[in-house]
Amino acid sequence: MNATRQLHDLGQSLWLDNITRGLLDDGTLKHYIDDLAVTGLTSNPTIFQKAIQGTTFYDDAIARKTGQGKSGEALFFELAIEDLTRAADLFLPAHQASKGLDGWVSLEVSPLLANDAGATIEAAKTLHARAARPNLFIKIPGTPAGLKAIEESIFNGVPINVTLLFSRAQYLAAAQAYMRGVERRIKAGLEPDVRCVASLFVSRWDVAVQNKVDAKLKDRLGIAIARDAYTAYRALLASPEWKKLADAGVRPQRLLWASTGTKDPKSSDTLYIQALTAADTINTMPEKTLLAFADHGRPGEPLKGGDTSAQAVLADFAAAGVDQDALARRLQDEGTDAFDQSWRTLLECIESKSAALKTAAPTHSGASKS
Repeated sequence: MNATRQLHDLGQSLWLDNITRGLLDDGTLKHYIDDLAVTGLTSNPTIFQKAIQGTTFYDDAIARKTGQGKSGEALFFELAIEDLTRAADLFLPAHQASKGLDGWVSLEVSPLLANDAGATIEAAKTLHARAARPNLFIKIPGTPAGLKAIEESIFNGVPINVTLLFSRAQYLAAAQAYMRGVERRIKAGLEPDVRCVASLFVSRWDVAVQNKVDAKLKDRLGIAIARDAYTAYRALLASPEWKKLADAGVRPQRLLWASTGTKDPKSSDTLYIQALTAADTINTMPEKTLLAFADHGRPGEPLKGGDTSAQAVLADFAAAGVDQDALARRLQDEGTDAFDQSWRTLLECIESKSAALKTAAPTHSGASKS
């Protein structure tokens, strides 16, 4: 049994943190589903920006849609929804077999709306309706404005992937927003089964403190932060507050590990996968990390909710001068800014390609640019 199947059988879902039209067209995504136990997929503005800018897979569609008078965000969302509905259909058997627990794909609202709760709520509702798939999450960042939009979107019946979470406190704020949304649905007499995941970013912690702490602490902060959040996750699911909701038919907001590709070339390329083996969670992996784990990885000892070992590691970082609360806020702000920049670059790329392709004949090559 390969390592990815072992991880799946331990109760952790493996999702691919990537999408390109090429993965769909050449059967690679189906191969990952059939042979590597991949049961879901996530996307973000950076992924789409690189896919559209770095390949010609989208050129024909961009030329055609430009000819129809479409441009900017409207054109992009048509491209993204075309890709993600195809992927959602591939994952639909997993979604149905798991009764909605698994088999999801994710589409992010415009990062330009990160501080506008009202516009985010409307965008989430519109995008989900346009995709018309039962297994498509709308991604909303866990910023202060995003938390308001998450609660309201859950109340509206829109499944949500809460993104850009970096700490136990940020995770718990996202969990409370989800719970408020389903509590309101129960009071309104609405079906309470609206699914949600909370995406905690891991590796960016270690990048942020590299060269600022002793070598003995290298690559340990992200894992400790994630394990601390897992303890909070388990405690929440065992709480009377949650059990009351569960008795009413509410499903857990699953914890998802994001940013699990190793950034340090001197460290194991499966570091975060092995260290964060945990039942009832999701690990969304970059394609390179997924293939590395399938080739030579192995699951780690499954995490236990009552394990307090992460606290000792976090104390070491505090003693080394790392203000974890401040750094979590900074990482969320930087993540928001990075997606904002990727979004602007993406729209600029679409605009330039649209102009260049207006008079060019359609191409069918998907080769990457050199």
